[in-house]
Amino acid sequence: MKAHLLVLILFTCSYQALYSQDTDGVVALDLPTRNSLTFNSYTINPTFSFVRSQSKFISIYNKREWVQFENAPLTYLASYSGRFGENIGAGVGLFQQNYGVLTTFGGILNFAYNARLGRDSNLTFGLNIGAYKSGVNTSNVVTNFEDPALQNVPENFLLTVNPGINYGTEFLDFGLSINNLALYNFESSELIQDNPKQSVQAHIMYTGYMDSRGFFDESKFSGLIRSEFQQDETIISGVAMLTVPKGIWGQVGYNTLYGASAGLGLNITTQIAIEYNFEKALGDLSNFGPSHEITLAYRFKNNNYYDYSREDEVSGILSTNGYKRRRVNKSKVASSKSSNKTKAKKETETQAKIIAEQKAKEDAEAQAKLLAEQKAQEEAEARAKLLAEQKAQEEAEAQAKFLAEQKAQEEAEAQAKLLAEQKAQEEAEAQAKLLAEQKAQEEAEARAKLLAEQKAKEEAEARAKLLAEQKAKEEAEAQAKLLAEQKAQEEAEAQAKLLAEQKAKEEAEAQAKVLAEQKAKEEAEAQAKLLAEQNAKEEAEAQEKQNFINAPTDELAKTMQVLAQSTEESKTVQNELLEQFNEIVEIKDQDLKDLKEENDLSDQGITVKPKPFKSVTAENNTLRAIRSDLDNVIKARSEKINQLSNIYNKRAADNAYSSTDEVMLYYDKEIKRLKAEQLKAAQLRSQLDAQLTAIQEATEYEKRRRIKRAAFDNDEVQYKQDRTFLKNVKLTTPLSSTPLTEEDFDFGEDQGNNIQILKNIKNIESGYYLIIAVHSDIKRRNEFVTNVVASGQSEVDFFHDVNTSKYYIYYEKFEDIGSANNALKAKGNKPYNGKMSIVKIEN
Repeated sequence: MKAHLLVLILFTCSYQALYSQDTDGVVALDLPTRNSLTFNSYTINPTFSFVRSQSKFISIYNKREWVQFENAPLTYLASYSGRFGENIGAGVGLFQQNYGVLTTFGGILNFAYNARLGRDSNLTFGLNIGAYKSGVNTSNVVTNFEDPALQNVPENFLLTVNPGINYGTEFLDFGLSINNLALYNFESSELIQDNPKQSVQAHIMYTGYMDSRGFFDESKFSGLIRSEFQQDETIISGVAMLTVPKGIWGQVGYNTLYGASAGLGLNITTQIAIEYNFEKALGDLSNFGPSHEITLAYRFKNNNYYDYSREDEVSGILSTNGYKRRRVNKSKVASSKSSNKTKAKKETETQAKIIAEQKAKEDAEAQAKLLAEQKAQEEAEARAKLLAEQKAQEEAEAQAKFLAEQKAQEEAEAQAKLLAEQKAQEEAEAQAKLLAEQKAQEEAEARAKLLAEQKAKEEAEARAKLLAEQKAKEEAEAQAKLLAEQKAQEEAEAQAKLLAEQKAKEEAEAQAKVLAEQKAKEEAEAQAKLLAEQNAKEEAEAQEKQNFINAPTDELAKTMQVLAQSTEESKTVQNELLEQFNEIVEIKDQDLKDLKEENDLSDQGITVKPKPFKSVTAENNTLRAIRSDLDNVIKARSEKINQLSNIYNKRAADNAYSSTDEVMLYYDKEIKRLKAEQLKAAQLRSQLDAQLTAIQEATEYEKRRRIKRAAFDNDEVQYKQDRTFLKNVKLTTPLSSTPLTEEDFDFGEDQGNNIQILKNIKNIESGYYLIIAVHSDIKRRNEFVTNVVASGQSEVDFFHDVNTSKYYIYYEKFEDIGSANNALKAKGNKPYNGKMSIVKIEN
């Protein structure tokens, strides 16, 4: 059942992400970065590297879709993008996408330019240019024979252009983009036509801040709604994100095609951030399972204050900086503390500020007039008072600065003291842990020594018992062998009797068949003789009429004779073309049958030699020429038949000729025959077309079936063969009559003393395994396993790492490293333990 689901997954992947022509392997650009509004947003719309952006990021993104299946779609993306100037945003990225045995690798270049329309309105233009290679990754295809279909799939180098535009106000953004506007294939030097991933995308985005108290005060809210209009379907999606001032953000979304998503992100520091998103397919794709994506990003500090947009100062989990919103005016003055008021309250405060400024201006003018009238002494006193107040203010600010620096120093010293105490505590705990481990190791060694002595005694007792059991076993095996030989002889006699009866029956049936064929032949000869006599009589009568027809006396009859002869001559060419068309259809049908038979036999574990490669392009060109010539001949012959019918009707309308004379009767019958032949030829032409179309569709299905089988079935077949071999060795290998030495064992590759870690190994549990040999060659693996069983170790087993094509042979497995190390030290002097090492499996 799982294998069928894998086939269904790859078919869906090919439908969603691939666009294959006759050349195969052409993939449209479609990065699955649809669930995040924080990083890599320029892949959603080219203008988003500028829109609502102030900083630059370096990010590493990974997404694995439908993780419960092997070889599921996998995407990697590394990007450097963000705001690079007052009116410029840009980005560059490298990506790789794997769809089973298909792989794309390339880069994407982004540029966005903003045009300021007003105080709160902007028009941004963006462009994404992608360049990448696509094709079959033959290193992911495991086959036991050469497959011409895989060898003929070319690599394609493609260039795609995605333009976009965005209009933004204070809180809202409206935009359009065209995905895969132009897709150019450098291998075939042509633009890809009818690209199913070509689409028009429209979006509406809202960005605002929450006015509340407590944890969510000044939280930033962003919402994006998108509609993507493709050739065959329309996809609607939405994402909502809430960013809390503490440096944490969460987002949820829904896509009508890919299902629901949820994500969480946090700023570890003011510059390092991480984000995770989970996506669950719904509807028709619900059986495919969830998808996971994770992004690690580094944010560059921004020292620029741009006119457009505003940026919230970043707070991190490990940082002590406060969080506040920052605004920048047109003259780029220093930022002030953000207001917690609503828009209406801000407008009221602005109005009040204007009135206060006007009043202050009037007061200043009155004061200036008053000061002009005061005496010089009063001016000096006022100036002295002003200087005194200024000096007092400066001293107060210096005192405040000194206190702040002193407090910061005290906090730093307290932090250092806390870290020192914490480090001392950790070192003490580590020392205590080390002493405890040493004591446990000494106790384990003592216990192992006691167990070894006890085991030696038990082995001596078991050896005597084993000899007695082996003798009893040999006697039982001899008895079983005798019974088996007797049963085999009885079965052979019964088989011989059955074959004799079957042969007698076949001979009787053959004799009856010969008699029936002889009788049928005699009847056919008599019937043929009667038909020959009748045909001779009819031919004589027809020849007499034909002589009259072949010597027409009037012009209309002569014209009909010429047209009839010309039509009859074109019949030969038409029949030859139909025959050639039919032959090519039969060849393609036979190719389909051979391919289907090869796939069916491979499904049953039977390997067949593939047919030699032939040029499908040349065959298709020949077929195209035959079809064109055939259409022209059918059309020309039909026109001649219509002319002949028109002249016949003209002669029939002339009273000078009787409708019952030989000429009229002959051509009436001839026209009906010609029309019937032409109708039959047209029907045959349509039938061959329909048959060819069905054969082509079935052939494409069998080709895809062969590729998928080669990629996904071989591992399971190899595993079953390995299990069968191991079972047979344990059942049929006797103990060696002479003790084997270490020189009798081929240990393969030396693993050294380090612990090796292997991940994602199929058909085996996680844990620590004592490996006694490593082989890449199956024959050498089989010899080693057989010698281990012959030495008395019946618990021997092995597993296969498909990444390195190596077999790891073992007979013990542990859950923790301590137990594995103790077993390694107590391995003894068994000849097959000479190169023992530890391998950890992490699945």
